[in-house]
Amino acid sequence: MLGLRLPPEAYAAFDTYYDFLESCNRNVNLTAISGTEDVARLHFLDSLALLNCAQFKNMRVIDIGSGAGFPGIPLKIAEPTIDLALLDATSKRVAFLSDLCHELRINAAFHHARAEEAAHMPTLREHFDIAVSRAVAQLNVLCELCLPFIRIGGTFLAMKALESDEEIASSRNAIAILGCEFESVYDYKIPETDVSRRIVIIRKTSPTPDAYPRRFARIQRKPL
Repeated sequence: MLGLRLPPEAYAAFDTYYDFLESCNRNVNLTAISGTEDVARLHFLDSLALLNCAQFKNMRVIDIGSGAGFPGIPLKIAEPTIDLALLDATSKRVAFLSDLCHELRINAAFHHARAEEAAHMPTLREHFDIAVSRAVAQLNVLCELCLPFIRIGGTFLAMKALESDEEIASSRNAIAILGCEFESVYDYKIPETDVSRRIVIIRKTSPTPDAYPRRFARIQRKPL
């Protein structure tokens, strides 16, 4: 299973996660994926692949655009020492995340805000060791939204499609402007599927200039 060892209590926690997700998904649009095996592989295992890209033990981690909790909550289940923050712009999803963590007896911080606004908050800006995101956005846009949250020396792990070489190349300018360096990619196949994915690993080397992130309309209109 991606070469990972999980704590014994993780398996019961994932069962609880699945049941709660299936129940709430009837009322809140959380995921189009359903069924025990598909959720386990395409959500839980996919999220856990991040554990092969960085040291998460005792790290401050922010999941940006957390939605139904992927990848942040599976990471916390697998590595309980993580100091986890979950950020989402939709109030119903933040409420779901809060209820889910209560159900799982997980401690986490919840932030109902847009990433481009939250990244300017002094308590969040350049505060985290690791930022993770599974958001569907071009990498240069995602970098501007996520990199300001990371401390110098910290890491951004962006979950992308395997065929993302061109997207990475077009993000080099944004990565440099935002005070970071492209480090590497981690390609993997989700066990017992034909789905291959990629994690882009970016390292923070200097402070992000105060002007970033810009307003989202401007980010979309003129990406870095």
